[in-house]
Amino acid sequence: MLGRRKPSSSSGTLRVLAALLTYPDAEMRADLPEMREILRNEAALTATRQTELEALLAALAGADALDAEANYVELFDRSRATSLHLFEHVHGDSRDRGPAMIDLAQTYEKAGLYLAPGELPDYLPVVLEFVSTQPPSEASAFLGEMAHIFNALFNALQERATPYASVLGALLELAGEQARPVKLAAEPPLDESWAEPPVFDGCSAKGQNRPGQPQPIRIIRGINARQGVSS
Repeated sequence: MLGRRKPSSSSGTLRVLAALLTYPDAEMRADLPEMREILRNEAALTATRQTELEALLAALAGADALDAEANYVELFDRSRATSLHLFEHVHGDSRDRGPAMIDLAQTYEKAGLYLAPGELPDYLPVVLEFVSTQPPSEASAFLGEMAHIFNALFNALQERATPYASVLGALLELAGEQARPVKLAAEPPLDESWAEPPVFDGCSAKGQNRPGQPQPIRIIRGINARQGVSS
């Protein structure tokens, strides 16, 4: 079992992990060499995890552009078990989700980070961008609070045999936690999961995005916010 690691600077690594979980368009893939250098220079992860992440970087760099994008959509936008919206795993469609979103957005604003209109604060790349601005001890504690969600995502991604699982494994490592096996709940058929409630005529209460829609990250930074991975 991994013990809690002494907090160290991992801001660059967190920004790289955030970027790796965004839609792999041409702009994102152009940054892959810089991401690799940041991971190597900061050396915040174990050698094993670093090797896994470099394999993911290489896979994204060598993949056909359309295949990489289609794989991302299929993996993250068409399954609740692998949703990158963290409150999907905590609150689902309950009424608690709205207030939790507001609280999280206010936390970002206090740190000088502002979301563009329409962006959701529980989107994991956004969360990691925020964590990357925090002092090491606070960042480690924040990640530790979300470790159970990371673990569930890690298991779901491993079940799908995707190298993206290495990103969640890295987050668990930075949180000082160890990946643990969990029993994943059976998901309803895709058509049922994304069904539109007829009474609202198209306003879905199940999930925040329709399948096939990428999740771009657009953060408007305050004057004192640190600069993330360049694009």
